[in-house]
Amino acid sequence: MNLQALLGNFALILFILTLATGVVWFLDVFYLSKQRRARADAALAEYDARNARLAADGVPQDTNGRSAIAARLLRQPTWVEYSGSFFPVILLVFVLRSFLFEPFKIPSSSMVPTLQIGDLILVNKFTYGIRLPVVNKKIIEINQPQRGDVMVFKYPKDTSLDYIKRVVGVAGDKVVYRNKKLSINGKDVEYKQLPDYLDEESLTYSKQFEENLNGVAHKILNDQRAPSYVPNPDAFPRKELCTYNSEGFACTVPAGHYFMMGDNRDNSLDSRYWGFVPDEYIVGKAFFVWMNLGNLKRIGSFR
Repeated sequence: MNLQALLGNFALILFILTLATGVVWFLDVFYLSKQRRARADAALAEYDARNARLAADGVPQDTNGRSAIAARLLRQPTWVEYSGSFFPVILLVFVLRSFLFEPFKIPSSSMVPTLQIGDLILVNKFTYGIRLPVVNKKIIEINQPQRGDVMVFKYPKDTSLDYIKRVVGVAGDKVVYRNKKLSINGKDVEYKQLPDYLDEESLTYSKQFEENLNGVAHKILNDQRAPSYVPNPDAFPRKELCTYNSEGFACTVPAGHYFMMGDNRDNSLDSRYWGFVPDEYIVGKAFFVWMNLGNLKRIGSFR
């Protein structure tokens, strides 16, 4: 793993920090603190014996030195003190982030209008099963991703990157996208036209629809200027399960995989271009916007 990939893998960094501070904490509790205590006891015994001899000779005793000796010898080294202080905090963050909820920031417009650039979202890490951190291996099965879910996953072309898209096809589904309309297993997805969507940055309008996918109603955008076909799809694994033409594409989703698309349909690099998402690349289910510094009204559930 190169340095850039390592820095991009926050879970691995957090795991290493948890392990390192935890080892120091346990070492101090079960070994180093006992050594300091033994050295302090020996020094204090020697100090008390010397004072006893001085008292027998009528020499005044030093009454302040005992506490200073104990404090000096029992004091934790700086590296042990900091490790012990940070370990519980890092451990708590590691457990929460690895098994319960993980925060993400939306970096692009591929999920507009559902998610906006700058949205800070929470991702449920356990709803699709309990996975070991770092290696992302599922150890407990709970639920499977369903059509309509907004899911975070490892980008198949570079697993150091996390992507977020909507699940439109699960294993065995035949996903057809012709003239910018979806059908799943031969059944057309329901659409309801909405007022055009204004992009306030570019001051351009897109066609906006409410799409009902597996009972999940959500908004999507279509850019009428963009072609219906998929330009230059990659040579991704199992590409033979897909066919492309001037009107769009058709793909059959293989076992253990998912077909993902962005809600901003003509401005999203997704499974149409780079292929299917394996189950082992799943990170979790996105479900809540907890902050957007540019628009506090964005806070809340987006389903």
